[in-house]
Amino acid sequence: MGRLKYVFSRLRELHYDKMLEAAKAVHRETGKGTALALADIVQCGFKYNAGYTDYMLFEFFKLTDSQRATYITRGINNAYVARLNDKAYWHLFENKIEFNRLFSDYMKRDWCYLAEMGQNDFAVWAAGRDKLIAKPVDETCGRGIALLTEADMASPTSLYHKLIEGNQLLVEQYVVQHSEMSRLYAGSVNTIRLVTMLTDEGPEIVFSCIRVGNGKYVDNLNSGGMSAMVDVATGKISHPAADKDGIIYERHPATGAAFVDFEIPHYFEAIEMVKKAAYVVPQVRLIGWDVAIDKDGPLLIEANHFPGHDIYQLKPNVPDGIGFKPVFDAAIAKCK
Repeated sequence: MGRLKYVFSRLRELHYDKMLEAAKAVHRETGKGTALALADIVQCGFKYNAGYTDYMLFEFFKLTDSQRATYITRGINNAYVARLNDKAYWHLFENKIEFNRLFSDYMKRDWCYLAEMGQNDFAVWAAGRDKLIAKPVDETCGRGIALLTEADMASPTSLYHKLIEGNQLLVEQYVVQHSEMSRLYAGSVNTIRLVTMLTDEGPEIVFSCIRVGNGKYVDNLNSGGMSAMVDVATGKISHPAADKDGIIYERHPATGAAFVDFEIPHYFEAIEMVKKAAYVVPQVRLIGWDVAIDKDGPLLIEANHFPGHDIYQLKPNVPDGIGFKPVFDAAIAKCK
């Protein structure tokens, strides 16, 4: 019943013109008739809870039914979150102020909330800092984040009012990342995405990757960044990187640094940190943690109670066409 409810809700929201464009793209790629491609897209919606965006991103038109069944699609991801994460506790992750207070032991940096601070106090707090990060309290995917430099802070009073007007009420100390992380790309703070599932036997890492910026100071996939999978056993990047457009990168285009076999500094400390943090809100069992690495070790940037599924099965991560649903389902089997 839940699956049918999801499918029909998606049918009401569909952009049918874009779905037709997807079918035409499949025709151009494979030679398959547009009508047949369109029928396959619709079928995948009912059978795998995959919309046309998932269909194209995961290249379902190249996969067999048995391979498709292993993919975590949007609908399946929604079902995971609904089963594992108590909605009454979502606000602890959606509101960045609540989150920072709750997970203060893992933040390892200063921050302030402008709604509770006057302009004079802000000027004192910001004094001597050459970089800051300003964020809206309740946005996601890197939206609304601003990098503040010394030039921005020349007039703390003007900056204070500008941030208030722009609803960028959370201001954080800028993270100076580990030199090895900068070797990949220094223009953004590159983070490790670690997805934990708190099973009855304890927290498990069900997915691990690194997110790297590309021309912007944020590393989010939805903001032009790229992602590469990290082997949990070795702490090394195991596959080439890819962006949301499906472009694959053996090396970072700006630095030339190779992705495969790049070793993440302090990686296993990061694993232990998020496993410990997973117990803070046990009512939310599936969490995507974004972890930065500085010279002293890992620190928590933020966490997501609704981790995006698109990053799991980017093309380089699934060379055999087998998705991550079996991995997640094996962990869920340990959740009563």
